[in-house]
Order: sequence, then C-alpha cells, then structure tokens
Amino acid sequence: MEIVSTSDVKSSSQTEVIMKTIFDETVIEGGRTSFGTVTIPPGARIPLEGTGSHTQDEYGLILKGSMLTMSGGKEYRVVAGQATFIPHGEKHWAYNDGQEDCEIVWALVSR
Repeated sequence: MEIVSTSDVKSSSQTEVIMKTIFDETVIEGGRTSFGTVTIPPGARIPLEGTGSHTQDEYGLILKGSMLTMSGGKEYRVVAGQATFIPHGEKHWAYNDGQEDCEIVWALVSR
C-alpha cells in the first residue's frame, strides 16, 4: 500500500484552479489509471478557453459545490454527490458559476 497526503502533492495548474495528480500510470508497471483532485474556485473555467479532451475515459465525483459543464455538445449542471463519466475523446469544459469552490475527485482510465 502507498499512502499520500493530498496536502503534500503539488498543483500542476498555472491558474487559480488547483489540479493535483495523486497517483499516475507510473505507480505500477503497465498502469492504466491516473487519479487526483481538482478544486475549481468560483468564476474559474477548465480549460480557460475552448474545450479539452483526453485519450482516457474520465470519471469524476463532485464532493463539494457545483458547476456548469459541457460534454459531447450538451450542457449539464452537476452538484455535490453526483458522479460523471466522460468517454475518451469527448470534448468538454467545466465552469464554476457558483459561490463556493467545486471540489472533485477524478480518475483517467486508459482502455
């Protein structure tokens, strides 16, 4: 077992969004999953412009707050207690239009 304190993980973000990869595919030989957290403050958007996509499937669990998101050309409102799945290659973005941080646990899984 490996245990990591999220407070010890450096953010990879250059903006006010705090993106942390806690475990990545290099944890084990042949690994296919990355796992981490993201905190999106009110008014922040990921990516800053346009859409993003991954070569992996993306799973998310919203722990706190809410956000407006677009995936596959459709807009959604997701809130704390909900989970999301975005298939690999699907274009998406997220915007925190609320009054509190939106905290998410995410996993990227290669097929």
